[in-house]
Amino acid sequence: MPRPRSLTHAQVASAALTVIDRDGLPGLSMRAVAKELGMSTMALYRYVDDREELEAHVVELVLGAVDTEPPPPDGPWPERIEAMVRRIRDAVGAHPAVVPLTLAHRHRSPGVLRWSEAVLGILTDAHFEGERRVIALRSLLSYVIGAIQLEHLGPLSGEGTVAITELPPAEFPYMTETARSARNVGPDQEFLGGLAVLLRGLGA
Repeated sequence: MPRPRSLTHAQVASAALTVIDRDGLPGLSMRAVAKELGMSTMALYRYVDDREELEAHVVELVLGAVDTEPPPPDGPWPERIEAMVRRIRDAVGAHPAVVPLTLAHRHRSPGVLRWSEAVLGILTDAHFEGERRVIALRSLLSYVIGAIQLEHLGPLSGEGTVAITELPPAEFPYMTETARSARNVGPDQEFLGGLAVLLRGLGA
């Protein structure tokens, strides 16, 4: 008879998330997670087949906690969408090193699927149908994933913006001027401002 499991996938994922939060994504390995759990690396393979499965469980641990209950239907649809987007941003923002994994494993996450289903319901209430609804959902997913990546991996307050301000103004006049302005834009202003532009475009 197979030996009964003593850990859940959530517990294994939690240990992996601890490793990622502490050591960054490059520090994630089967050996590191096994050490975090106080077991041998071989014993960890009783719970997950490989690192890919481990990553998928981590993504679900983070995104599965997102509240996917749609806001009340009496509010304007852009405000309802914004509320759903804020929930994803908050969940991932608590574990920014996980951002690259969300891109690779989002299609396997029941949490992301439930979130997408709720967003599609809001779009349907707003009379989005057919191809227009497809493009709206894909645009929202693309914005959320891309904007969160930029916020945590290439923030406006980071070294990249400073480097652009130091480019030769004669050769890059617009880049240098825009970079100087960018240093005054906070992460909330950047994220929510971009979302507002997208929602206005979708509603046009």
